[in-house]
Amino acid sequence: MQQFRPGGFNVLPMVVKNLLIINGLFFLATIALDSMGIDLFKTLALYYPSSNQFGIWQLVTYMFMHGGFTHVLFNMFALWMFGNVLENVWGPRRFLNYYLITGIGAGLTHLLVAYIRILSSGYELTPDQLEMIYNEGYQVLQSGRNYANPAMSFYNIMMNVPTVGASGAVFGILLAFGMMFPNSLIYIYFAFPMKAKYFVILYGVIELVSGISNRTGDNVAHFAHLGGMFFGYFLIMYWKKKGTFYHGS
Repeated sequence: MQQFRPGGFNVLPMVVKNLLIINGLFFLATIALDSMGIDLFKTLALYYPSSNQFGIWQLVTYMFMHGGFTHVLFNMFALWMFGNVLENVWGPRRFLNYYLITGIGAGLTHLLVAYIRILSSGYELTPDQLEMIYNEGYQVLQSGRNYANPAMSFYNIMMNVPTVGASGAVFGILLAFGMMFPNSLIYIYFAFPMKAKYFVILYGVIELVSGISNRTGDNVAHFAHLGGMFFGYFLIMYWKKKGTFYHGS
């Protein structure tokens, strides 16, 4: 990316730097407070709205929570790798707006897909069963167990397994990089070159296939990743239509 370095290119621009710091602090705080019996995931991770753990602020805070060192490391590396170029081109305000909008959009997409999966599951629960999940489902999962009833088990996972991570916003950043610099080379595993536009398409297809094949819910929110790309695409197209794509705001 040497072509972007002249003219005051900053390898660690302000917003990217602060996002790296904030995510790192949240990760360390999660570990430190957990050792004292305080569960930050219960408050700051993103839960399904029917869960009694849900709070509207979680659509923002979930982006700063991560499930482990590898999770936060790869997200922050991708944020720096692609985000520093975008912030240098767009400016800090536009880049931060884009990051937050794609991250929130990813969270909303994840909740929408969860709602569709619940509706299409074919499972029906009685009011008493739903109330039981609402009141005690989170604690049941925290103890490493789940309900023997398949319908209750499914609903409990959908409602009380939290979503965390900056991946949705990072996928939005990846899409923006691919749209702005489609012929830039990205080295997969630092060895295999691929043009950015093909890299973005490849990752999008992988996430779509993985999301469709994941019927019961795994540890990766595939449709949240696609949601970050979706919101990023339409935000960029909106800026292009206004003629302000290359002007920070």
